Amino acid sequence: MTENETRQANPVHSSKVSIETIKSLVADLGSKDGQVRVRARKSLVAIGGQAVKLLIKALASKREWVRWEAAKTLGQIGDPAAVQVLVKALEDKMFDVRWLAAEGLISIRREALVPLLRALTERPDSLWLREGVHHVLHDVDNGDLTEILQPVIVALEDFEPSLEAPLAAKIALKTLAKE
Repeated sequence: MTENETRQANPVHSSKVSIETIKSLVADLGSKDGQVRVRARKSLVAIGGQAVKLLIKALASKREWVRWEAAKTLGQIGDPAAVQVLVKALEDKMFDVRWLAAEGLISIRREALVPLLRALTERPDSLWLREGVHHVLHDVDNGDLTEILQPVIVALEDFEPSLEAPLAAKIALKTLAKE
């Protein structure tokens, strides 16, 4: 096996991976071959934080599969640097991307809460955002924050969530800021 073939089979062979390798793997997320996409995703997850910036760009792609793969990969990496873009992806036109963005925010946990609540106060009329926020708050392990976040969940389930949820989110944000 040549060095190039070895690198393609296992691109994560050192602690520092070249930007070219990361770019190539991100490009592979758009492959028509599912096995190529899976290998690329697994390699990017193994690379971790080094790949986040390029994955964030990929999440803005016009191609649905690229956004899907980028959201899944960012969620599996779980880097807080991706929180803002994952919050934005909660409003993606493709349901699966929205779901994966929510799952990614759940994996990031506490670091995702403030940006998530801020988005809810800024865009309360977005049904998709409200659904995503509910998914995250319902499934994330809130631990000691359950008491603070529960009113937001209740407001999202209320008769007028676009009116009730932003107020509950603002109160939760103020309480979180005090801690």
